[in-house]
Amino acid sequence: MTTADETFLSQEDGALLLRVARRTLETWVEEGRLLSVEGLELPKPLLEKRGAFVTLRRGPCLRGCVGYTANIKPLAEAVRDNTINAASRDSRFEPVKAGELPEITIELSALTPGDSPESPMRAVQSIDEIVIGRDGVCIERYGEKGGLLLPQVAAEHGWGVEELLDAVCHKAGYPPGAWRDPAYRLYRFSAQVFSESSPED
Repeated sequence: MTTADETFLSQEDGALLLRVARRTLETWVEEGRLLSVEGLELPKPLLEKRGAFVTLRRGPCLRGCVGYTANIKPLAEAVRDNTINAASRDSRFEPVKAGELPEITIELSALTPGDSPESPMRAVQSIDEIVIGRDGVCIERYGEKGGLLLPQVAAEHGWGVEELLDAVCHKAGYPPGAWRDPAYRLYRFSAQVFSESSPED
């Protein structure tokens, strides 16, 4: 079930965020310059503090994915910052080069409200709460970084809930089934996802 909180952005809002991300990517990669969002006419939802992830793909291959898991910046700024982070600060990849731009597509995940105004996370009391395709998951143990998988990942891989939870444990460097151990904290979160179909969108 989708609630109003989970669809706080319109399709027009999403399209505008994608344009911000595309302009940010081009400005950063081609000119080494930070795009200013202050001069843009932004609707209210894009000015609210929200977590956001930016995923870059070159063809079918992942090229970078970085995000904020806390509501620390206005959404438009979070998208701008993480477009740059995904393009140049994802430690798994070399920075994006200008010659790659025509092949790169952008996907945005705008995180929806959670248990508190500061976070999009909702504490999981039972794994029955987790809905594949709606929820991403995060697992952590006190004092450790933990791991996170976005809502679209399980659907893309055809996973069930337990497969998703084992996968997020693997990403965090935890043993399979760690999510069953009460020493680990499990959270779910949802997002509105907007994607370019091609770099020219």
